This record gives sequence, structure tokens and C-alpha cells, in this order.
Amino acid sequence: MADDDNASAQKDALTSSSTAKDRLAQVSSHIASNTQKKRRRRRVESDWPADYSDVLSQIATLRKIAATPDPNNRGYVRQKQAGKLWVRERVEQLLDPESFQEVGSVSGTVKWKQLGGVKEEPEDYVPSNNVQGFGKLRGRKIVFTADDFSIRAGHADGALMEKTIYMEKLAIALQLPIVKLVDGSSGGGSVTTIRTSGFSYIPPLPSFAQVVQQLNMGIPNLGAVVGPAIGLGAARVVACHFSVMASDVGSLFNAGPNVVKNSTFEEGLSFTDLGGPAMHCTNGTIDNLAPDEAGCFEQIRTVLSYLPDAGTKLPPTVQCSDPIDRMSESLRSIVPRARNRMYNPRKIITEVVDQGSFFEIGALWGTTSIVGLARLNGRPVGIVSLNCEVNAGALDALGSQKVTRMLKFLDVFNIPLLQFVDIPGYAIGTAAERTATMRHGVALATTYYSTTMPIFSVIVRRVYGVAGGVMLDCRDPRMRVAWPSGVWGSLPLEGGIEVGHSFELKEIEKKEGREKRNQRYKELEDEYRRLMNPVRTANHFGVEEIIDPAYTRRVCCEWVTHVYESLLPERIMERVAGKLKPSFT
Repeated sequence: MADDDNASAQKDALTSSSTAKDRLAQVSSHIASNTQKKRRRRRVESDWPADYSDVLSQIATLRKIAATPDPNNRGYVRQKQAGKLWVRERVEQLLDPESFQEVGSVSGTVKWKQLGGVKEEPEDYVPSNNVQGFGKLRGRKIVFTADDFSIRAGHADGALMEKTIYMEKLAIALQLPIVKLVDGSSGGGSVTTIRTSGFSYIPPLPSFAQVVQQLNMGIPNLGAVVGPAIGLGAARVVACHFSVMASDVGSLFNAGPNVVKNSTFEEGLSFTDLGGPAMHCTNGTIDNLAPDEAGCFEQIRTVLSYLPDAGTKLPPTVQCSDPIDRMSESLRSIVPRARNRMYNPRKIITEVVDQGSFFEIGALWGTTSIVGLARLNGRPVGIVSLNCEVNAGALDALGSQKVTRMLKFLDVFNIPLLQFVDIPGYAIGTAAERTATMRHGVALATTYYSTTMPIFSVIVRRVYGVAGGVMLDCRDPRMRVAWPSGVWGSLPLEGGIEVGHSFELKEIEKKEGREKRNQRYKELEDEYRRLMNPVRTANHFGVEEIIDPAYTRRVCCEWVTHVYESLLPERIMERVAGKLKPSFT
């Protein structure tokens, strides 16, 4: 019995020893297997540089291709033959030196060369036909987009729309001005897109929600037409707060000559015939004209210098060497005593504002009015003046549209308005009625009363009718002064006496002859002119103050200083709090 127990114990010991050896062998095998795997993985990883220089090299190669013009490229050759700058030449000329930071620098279509395994290198590269990023204009940081017409004429490619939308969103998020250099369709459609995608599509317009938001937020949108702006490209630049066209290469249209030929049967049209500067810089589609692309860039820099980065900030001020109490004795005689003689209203503007600071907007269209930007004691102001040298200063439809646009512009940028008033009323006659003068005049009136930027008025000469009332009675209390040359009323005397004394004059002519009628007319005219002495109006506080024109600058500078020190900071707080929401659109 004891022998059986010993045998059983020996058997259990052998079994346990065998089991332990098996487990040890299993663990050793597992460890050896993992060691081999790790060693193999290490050998694979050691083939890649630790500093990722392979990836950086690929990026550098693509950037070099994008930044180097190909003189054999058909699009590049066409660009230079048309006298236009290449897109990267434009960026270099527009921005301050060394300030360009590209966004989406390697977006585009790449043909890759396989080097074995997972290694590859770029063999051919067609960049996205839009260059965009950050830069500086006279030290001011901006975002910008610039079309590359040399690649598919600026039509949509795989990344263009996404890049554009991203930059529009960045302008909003960072509250930075955005500059748009348009040459082509800015990503608009092409029939070849249908073939590439394999299907047609309902046209989307995803970026315009951001554009409208920017415009109303007072984020400066500044556009330049530096080639043919077509379709979406045209819409993008026209939507800007300020737009300028290069006279030597710029044009703008909804569709090009070939499409027009098949739709309206107008044949043989060039880009210039269809939508050149003579068309769009005189009808208000584009604000200003520049001699060339460099001129466009300079105008954009100038306009930006008057504007804040966003509507929640004050306009930028500069040092002023022009004394605020500078007298202008020439203003005492600039308005002729002869009522039918005209004068140059731009001379009044340039005499009052800081020397060299007046920048006119829209000089070639709506010429019955003059609008622009200037400075008083280094502080930006908007300028509105009537132009007595065109249509005797009567405000027509286009003039009303121009002033309406300017009022909205000033309102979203918190820029106070200085206006020089000499207005005989809205334009009259069949041409005025045919062009809906009253419709646009009423739109102007509603804009005067719906905007809230401070307004100061200098009455230079005439103030008549609804138009005069709108300009001078849109703020309560009114901030205004008059010159001794001021005359005002419901109607000008010329024609007004005929209406008011029609029966009397007709009876005299019927009974006593035309000579007696003319004599009575002269008596009435003299009486009315005596009663219309501006001092009589001031006696009844119908005008708050009549000033010596030579001191106009000092009066205006004192007003602007108070506005910037006391009123605009409060306005900015209301903008930030959302209590005040100006609208440009």
C-alpha cells in the first residue's frame, strides 16, 4: 500500500515538472516572437527620416512649382500677351514686402511618381487657380484672394470654392479687412465641370452668406477688377464696399461675348465693348477707375487707410500737420453773387479738409453729386456735396443712388459725415421722370433717416424742396451752419413767382400789356429777395448760425473732434452690445 502511494507521488512530480517546462518554453517562445516583431518594425521605421524632411521636401517642391511661372504654359503666355500681371506678381505688388503668408499653398492637382513601397514624389502639379492668404497694406494686416486666370481662366477647380469660403470665414472670425483681386470667374462654373464630375448640378452660392455678413459687420471688402470679371467673379467685386477697375485690362460682365452672341445675337463684341470701364465706371457698377493694376492697388491702400478693421472699432486717425484754425479767405468769394453763375464745389472741399486728404469715390457716375473720404485734424470723415456744375446741382436718379450708397458705407464704418449743401431740389423734366428720380430720391430719404452716424452740414448756397429738407432735417437736433450766400425755400424764385402769382400776372398782362406784367414781376422778385435775406431767417432762428466762410475749417474740426472723443466711443459700445446694427446691404 505504501509502495502504491510513493509511485503516485513520483508520477505527480514528473507531471508537474513537465507542465512547468512546457509553460517555460511557451513563455520563451512568446518573448522571442515579440522581440523579432519589434526588431522588424524598427528596421522599417528607420527608413524614414526622423525630422519628416521627406514630407517637407514634397511641400517645398510643390510650392516651388506654384511660385515659378512656366513660359511654355499656354495660360501664362496668354496672360502676359494681354498685358496683365501674373497672379503672384500681383500679390507681390499689392502687399508690403515680406508680409505674404499663403493659405492653401499646396492645394491643387498633383501627379505622383511611385518610388517603391509607400514612397512617392510629386512629378507634375497644377496649383489651385486662386492664391490667397494673409498680408499687410501699409502695416495693416489683411486677408486676400487673387484669381489666377492663367489656369482654367479662373473657373472652378477642386479646391477653389473651399479655399474662398475659408478666407471669407477667416475675415469674419479674425475681423480683418479682405481684398479681392478678380480676374476671371472666381470659381464660377464652366460646362467642362459637368464632364469632369459626370453630372450637372443646381448652381450653389455658398460664400455669399459670409459676404453679406462681412458687409454689414463693417469688415472692409475692397475689390479690384484686373482682368475680365465674369459671372461669379463680377458679383464678388461688385458686392464690395469699394471697387476699382484697371482701365487697360479690366472688364466686367454677366457672361462673355460668345454666350452673349448666342443669346442676344450681338456679335463681334470685345470684352471692352461688352463691359469695359466706359460702361461700368460710368453707371455705378464699379466705383472708381485706375490707369492700371498698380493704380488699383494704390487706391485700395488709400481707401483702407480711412477704415477700421471692423464696425466695432474706431476709424484710424493719423497725425495732422495742417492747422485746424487755418483760414481760407478764398471761400468768402468762391460762391458768385450772380445767382446763375456756378463754381467748383471740389475747391470748397479741398480748402476745408486736411490738405491732400480728399479721396473721391465714383467721380465718373452720378455726377450731380460728389462723395468721398477725407480727414479733419487727422480724423476720417465722409464727404457729400452737390455739384452745381452738372444739371445746376439738381439731384437725379444716379446722384441719389451714389449718395445712398455712401451713407450706408459711412454708417457701417462709424465715419461721421460732413456735407456741403447747395441743392435746388430733385431733377425735373421728362428725363428725370423716365429714370425714376423720385423713387431713388425717396430711397435716399429713407437712408438719411435710417442711418445713425453723426452729420454736420454747411449750407453753401441753395436749399430747396424735398431734397433740401431731407439732407438738412434728418438729425435731431440739427448740426449745421450757413454761409452768407445761403438762399432757401420751398421753391426757387425762378418759376416760383410764376406759380404763386399766376393769376395776378396773367390779369395784368391781359389788361395792361406785357411790359406792365414784367414790371410787376420785377417788383415781386425784389420783394421776395429782400425777404429772403439769410439774416432774416437767422432773426427767427430758422438757421442756427451764419458763419464767415473763411473759418469753416475750424468749425468743422471742432465738431469732428467732439464726435471722435465723445460720441463715437459710445457708438462702438452699442455696436459691440448688439444694440446698433447698421446695414450696408
